[in-house]
Amino acid sequence: MQINPQIYNKPIEYINKNASDVKLKEQTDSFEALILKYMLDSALKFDDHLYPKEVGSEIYQSMYKDSIAQSLSGSFGYSELLFNYLKDIQKEV
Repeated sequence: MQINPQIYNKPIEYINKNASDVKLKEQTDSFEALILKYMLDSALKFDDHLYPKEVGSEIYQSMYKDSIAQSLSGSFGYSELLFNYLKDIQKEV
């Protein structure tokens, strides 16, 4: 197998310079929501041996954790940190 060097010699574009700050903030908030979802998945275990799991309870719990993560995103600081980092990279490029 031979590697095409033209693919790997292209410069990396970190951020589209035409993108607005609002779109970038939305993306960093979404990333923070993803991080929070993983944290909530490990922190909130709804396993109760007294009550058996019902059909669809895992879907409901996943949706519940998604809504919590979406509502908390943007307030933990990961989004702001990533936003500022990406804006600094955009200035350098």
